Amino acid sequence: MSKIQKMPYAEFKDIYSKVPKLSVEVIVFKEGKILLTRRAITPGIGEWHTPGGTVLKGEKLNQTVKRVAKEELGLSVDIVKFLGIIEYDKFINKYEQGISLAFLVSPKDKGKITLDRQSDKYEYFQELPKNTIRKQRDFCVEVLSMKVSEKKV
Repeated sequence: MSKIQKMPYAEFKDIYSKVPKLSVEVIVFKEGKILLTRRAITPGIGEWHTPGGTVLKGEKLNQTVKRVAKEELGLSVDIVKFLGIIEYDKFINKYEQGISLAFLVSPKDKGKITLDRQSDKYEYFQELPKNTIRKQRDFCVEVLSMKVSEKKV
């Protein structure tokens, strides 16, 4: 397996202004509610969203999900199941088309959530706030209606 690599932001922006970006969404579901974080940085400051991130070169999807959960939430997780695809014509950055694969995860322990610099608050929602990123809001409403099991399969 090749080494997992992050690229400089200028290169990232240049590439993803021309081609779709592949990302994952980390869906934490607890007692009938979905965990959302509120963005503390631009773009999208103040909007609620599901934690997520770009698949890096050399990274397998399960590695991406676990890395993003650790980086953005401070949680070690098990992947429960693949939930579906969210397609963004223009994501937060307005210049990129995105394809995101959403995975239901289960925290491995009762660890405390620790947010990274991208978010200033987290909360579990049964009814999603109006200022949730639209495509994620639509997707999460569907997930909530499915009565998803939080248990590992």
